[in-house]
Formats: sequence, structure tokens, C-alpha cells
Amino acid sequence: MNVLILGANGMLGPHVVKALESAHNLRLTDINDLDTTHEYIKIDVSNLEQVVEVAKGMDAIINLSVLRHDRKLAFDVSARGCYNMMRAAVEHNISRIVNTGPHFTITGRTYEAYDHLIGPDVPPHPGTYLYAHTKSLGQEICRVFTENYGIHVMSLLFYMFMDAETHRFYPEAPVTETGKDFTPYTVSWRDAALSFSCALDIDLEDLPSKCEAFFVFPDLPHQKFTNEKIKRILGWKPQDRLEQFWRK
Repeated sequence: MNVLILGANGMLGPHVVKALESAHNLRLTDINDLDTTHEYIKIDVSNLEQVVEVAKGMDAIINLSVLRHDRKLAFDVSARGCYNMMRAAVEHNISRIVNTGPHFTITGRTYEAYDHLIGPDVPPHPGTYLYAHTKSLGQEICRVFTENYGIHVMSLLFYMFMDAETHRFYPEAPVTETGKDFTPYTVSWRDAALSFSCALDIDLEDLPSKCEAFFVFPDLPHQKFTNEKIKRILGWKPQDRLEQFWRK
């Protein structure tokens, strides 16, 4: 499969490339320079013409692009970038899109304060945090396109990542009296990357609808959130349980 990756030079990009490169032909893009053996084209995801042009000949698009803190750029990348991606998919008849974002585009603090077994199909409550707000707008743009065109979008939602070998967190975990605090929505980089393989492998006809969201994190005993959907539908199986961090 010919796969276009937008924002390939971010934190998640190298792990996704490693997980996919043996099975797919990759075209990598980013606004920054990237040293890679794969085809690389420097583009700005907020530029419609550039995104449409770079999507020629592709079978699927993975969107890893993100900018969190600057108000204008966050909207340009997270919301406008999704619009440009979906326009490119329409232009080139690309039916498979894998979008990404933080889990709190759906489950903001109104859920986290009280509920358990929270899944990705609850009514979205992103709140007003800039990152979540702009990413949730991007997800809504993708959903509207799926209602009007033959495009399937799978949104893979994450929060905190960890290197299973070095035990380094990203973003950096808060430090408490017992060491670094384990956030109950942490997944290893390699397990996160494997979810993209699952999203590319599934027959689109097996998806419940043309727009589906999935929480990506391992089995955790507190059951604050549930990863049942991604395991059931995409067949994703986390390899790193990270037990040493949630057992105290």
C-alpha cells in the first residue's frame, strides 16, 4: 500500500515509520527537514495545494501533524490541516484516512472527574484547552467529509507515551515522592505504532461506520478508560503492559 504520512518528523513519526516500512511504500512529509531513506517531501500541512499535490498516487493518508501552543498555528495545523487532508482524499479517491489526536478531544475533565470505563464513543467534551479544541475541530471536519464522500476515517487517540526500555515518558511525567507519576493513559511507543499497522490492515467494510475513534493504551487495572473497542475491531494487542508502573 502507498501510504502518505503527514507530520512524519514529530515524536511519533519515527516509531510509525519503523512499524510500517517493511509492509508499505511510505511517502513522508513535514514542515521541517527530515533525514530518511524513504521518499520525503517538505510541505506545510496548512497549504491546500501542497497537501493535494503530495497525495497523488497514495492509497492511504496518516496524519501525525500537530502544533499545540500557538493559537493561529494550532488551528492551521489541527483544523485546517485536516480539511486539506480530506480535500486531497476526495481529489485522489483515497478511501482510508488515519487521523490522530489526544484522548481529551472526546473525554475532557467533565468525564475524568467522575466516570469509569470511558470509551471513545461517548459524546465529545473537549473543553476549551487550545490543543484539544483545535484537534476536536479537525476530527469533526473529518467526520463531515465521511458523510459526504466514500472516505473512511479512523482516529487513533493517545495521551502519554513511554519508551518501554528506557522508561522515559513523553510528555515528561510529573514527579511525586515515590518517583515519576504514572498517568493512567500511557502506552509504549512501539504499541502506539502498531495501532497504525492495524488501521491499515483492516478491511474497511469491517468498520462499524465510515468514521470511528479508538483509544490506544494497554490494559490497566483501574478501568478509568476502556480499550475494548480497538482490540475488538482493529485487532490491536498491546505488548507492553507497563505493570511495574501501575503496581505500587
